[in-house]
Amino acid sequence: MLEIIQALPLTFIPLFVAMDPFGMLPIFTSLTVTMNVNEKKNAIRYSVLTAMVVSIVFALIGDAIFKVLGITVNDFKVAGGLLLLIFAIIELNKRGEAHIAPQDIGIVPLGVPLLVGPAVLTIMIVLIDNYGVVSTIISLILNLIIVFIVFTAEKSITRIIGINGLIAVSKIVALLLAAIAIMLIRVGIESYFKV
Repeated sequence: MLEIIQALPLTFIPLFVAMDPFGMLPIFTSLTVTMNVNEKKNAIRYSVLTAMVVSIVFALIGDAIFKVLGITVNDFKVAGGLLLLIFAIIELNKRGEAHIAPQDIGIVPLGVPLLVGPAVLTIMIVLIDNYGVVSTIISLILNLIIVFIVFTAEKSITRIIGINGLIAVSKIVALLLAAIAIMLIRVGIESYFKV
C-alpha cells in the first residue's frame, strides 16, 4: 500500500501533462458550442466515461493486443495522428451550425483520441511497467475527475469569450489539432528509421 501511495505522484504528473485538461478546454468549448446545458453534461459524461473505459481496458490488455497483432507504439502514434488529422480537416471545413449528438462528440473525438490518445496510452504502458497497474489506474481516475471539473466549469469561460471568440477559437484549435496530428505521424514515422 505504501508503494502505491509513493508511486502516485510519479504516475499522476505524466498523465496530467499528457491529458492536459486545461489545454483541452478550448477544444471542448469549440466542439460543444451548439449544445445546450444538458447536452454538454451528457458530452462530458460520455467523454470521461469513454476515456476511463478505454484506458483501463488498454492498461489491462493493450500490451498483449499489440504483441498479438504485431502493432508497435509507433504504429499507434501514426494511426492516432491520422484520425486527429481527419477530424481537424472536417472541423476546418465545417459550414453552418450542424448539430452533433452529445454521445458522438463525447466518445469520438473527446474521449478518444483527444483525452485518451496515443500519448496517454503510451505513457500508461510505461507507467504500468515501472510502477504497476494499481497506482497508474488511480492516477488516471484522479486526472479524469479533474477533466470532469474543468469541463463542467466551461460555462463561465464561454460567457467571457463570447460567440465570436468561440468561432475563432474553434478554427485555431482545429489548426492546432492538425499540427498535433502531423507531429504524431512524424514522430511515429521517424522512429521507424532510428537504429
